[in-house]
Amino acid sequence: MKIVSAIKRTASSCIATILAVSLLIPVAYAQDPQQAPPPPDQQGPPSDQQGQQGQYDQTPPPTYPPQQLDGMVSRIALYPDPLLAQILTASTFGDQIPDAARWSDEHHYLNGQQLSDAINSDQLPWDPSVLALLPFPSVLDMMASDINWTNDLGNAVLAQRSDVMDAVQRERHRAYQYGYLRSNPQIVVNNGPYIDIEPVNPGFIVVPTYNPVVVFAPPRPGFFVGGAIGFGFGVGIGGFFRPWGWGSSHFVWGSHVVIVNNRPWGRTWANRRVYVHPYDVHRYAAPANARYVEHHEAIPRSQHEREEVRAGHAHVEEHDHHH
Repeated sequence: MKIVSAIKRTASSCIATILAVSLLIPVAYAQDPQQAPPPPDQQGPPSDQQGQQGQYDQTPPPTYPPQQLDGMVSRIALYPDPLLAQILTASTFGDQIPDAARWSDEHHYLNGQQLSDAINSDQLPWDPSVLALLPFPSVLDMMASDINWTNDLGNAVLAQRSDVMDAVQRERHRAYQYGYLRSNPQIVVNNGPYIDIEPVNPGFIVVPTYNPVVVFAPPRPGFFVGGAIGFGFGVGIGGFFRPWGWGSSHFVWGSHVVIVNNRPWGRTWANRRVYVHPYDVHRYAAPANARYVEHHEAIPRSQHEREEVRAGHAHVEEHDHHH
């Protein structure tokens, strides 16, 4: 009987060991990144882009509460989705915005194919998300003139992209609830769980003008809500600018995804020093003298031109640049 009892105890011990090992195997398998690679937009950069610093930056990310994020996005929340996507991604390269704003202002008289050719011929060294805003000198001017706001927005996009997108939706729902945000000849407003704002003509992007203090609050009695958002200023965006992501930039609001150049944009706070989003343009390194090659006359906008655009009026070129 002692022998039988010993055999039973040994068998029970073996079974317990086998069960324990079998439970550990799936855990080990799940933790092996070679077995289950993440989706392409979550993988980070290829190993040859990681350098000696490693793939991830260990600096603690900033944290912004919802109310602060609401205020942060209020000035751009009602922009059409394609333009908003370009602004959010470009804001993460805040150090490049002032130079890009200056170049855009000095070449505001170029548009369409001429502007596209100028961007290429000058071999501008900025990220494609920043280059995508060069047709919009007023937008870059807004970002450059309040660089602290731009940097805060960029950091929030990197560290709290989902929260930033939720803040945009909260602001849009407020403007819609109070009657300010509606479809018109320039934009289509799709109201639902998530509010999309799309240009009526994908090749013409309007830059709305509005006062956040007005459009995100209940209208006072007798106030004409239909005139609170201006849509007088717009920019033609044709196939010339598609390589920088135009025509294929939008949001998947429900899953908090930003699509730029037909690919999910995967730059985050952790991989911001190494992530490179795929674009269809050649990237130029910054010149040794920190100055790009200039092939066109630099003609800054006049103060009157800037004021007209800020007021939402259509741009009228005041310079004679033909010599």
